[in-house]
Amino acid sequence: MHTKLTLRLDDRLIERAKEEAAKRGKSVSQMVAEFFDSLGEPARRVSTPYPPITSSLLGVLRDKKVLEGDYKRHLREKYL
Repeated sequence: MHTKLTLRLDDRLIERAKEEAAKRGKSVSQMVAEFFDSLGEPARRVSTPYPPITSSLLGVLRDKKVLEGDYKRHLREKYL
């Protein structure tokens, strides 16, 4: 559900927000919602340039010994 929220801000600040939103390809409302959503959740403040699925996989093979031959054998078994 979306509810309208009225904010009173300086005209210059509103213009800067609109310019920044345009640069990001978002609306000012989206930027404000993302800001409010990030409050109180420090772990979510760290953004990565990766999609969520990719981000969730980062580091899963850390400290694992994975050889190229193992990977090739896996592909042969899977596709041949």
